[in-house]
Amino acid sequence: MNNSSTSARRRGLVVQATRGRSSSRTWRARNMIRLLWIRKMSEAGISLDDKRAAVDEARDVEDVLGRLEKTLAVQEADIKRQRAAVQRLWVVGSPLGLPSPLVTDRLSHLPSDALRPSDLDTLLVTDRIFGPLGAAVQVSVFITLATHPGLRAEADCLGAADAALDDTVDPHDPQVEELAAQHCAHHKALLQAIEAAGLDVAEEKLFEIHDAEASGEEDTQMSAFEAVTKMPYGYSAARTRCMELTAQLLDGDLSAGS
Repeated sequence: MNNSSTSARRRGLVVQATRGRSSSRTWRARNMIRLLWIRKMSEAGISLDDKRAAVDEARDVEDVLGRLEKTLAVQEADIKRQRAAVQRLWVVGSPLGLPSPLVTDRLSHLPSDALRPSDLDTLLVTDRIFGPLGAAVQVSVFITLATHPGLRAEADCLGAADAALDDTVDPHDPQVEELAAQHCAHHKALLQAIEAAGLDVAEEKLFEIHDAEASGEEDTQMSAFEAVTKMPYGYSAARTRCMELTAQLLDGDLSAGS
């Protein structure tokens, strides 16, 4: 008996031979057919349990094949997503292809070194927490910073000031409120530059597409304050309060302008 038949016998897929010449011939013929079925089912990727059920006629072969088809369809979809991700990285030729397609598409016109590693890190975090739409909208900020050296320098200064708000700083120190006001002013300048470049129009189109696809679904958009509390960083109390104050200032400006 060859390896296939031995393996099938060990798994209980082939019946044991009975005594007698006539019975032996019947056993050989029946198990030859079983082995052919088993081999073909193995080539199709059918599981051991399904093989046993099929050869024992305990379950309709069409039912087994139907469930196998669904499993293969799921695997095929996963492979397509993986290949699409690899293709994006290949086409972009840089880590800019790591975020979701919505983000990558908006960055496609920029040089590969236009975004700094920290910018890409931020986009990946935003993509993970708020989804592709949130990250795609945030791209406007990084496009603006990449094309406006003055705003980039100002952002760097604010980032350094944020880092200085360590655990030794009292959350109610006046410098915390002053820094929050500077962040608010910087954000306003960013918005003006974004509108001047027409990037806000691209954002509106993203929202329109999202609203059309999410029609009838519950709105899960969160406030700026909720967004701050969900960021995966262990910020000091002073830095957290600075972020909260900035969000409150921005919310107040939006309310006043509406």
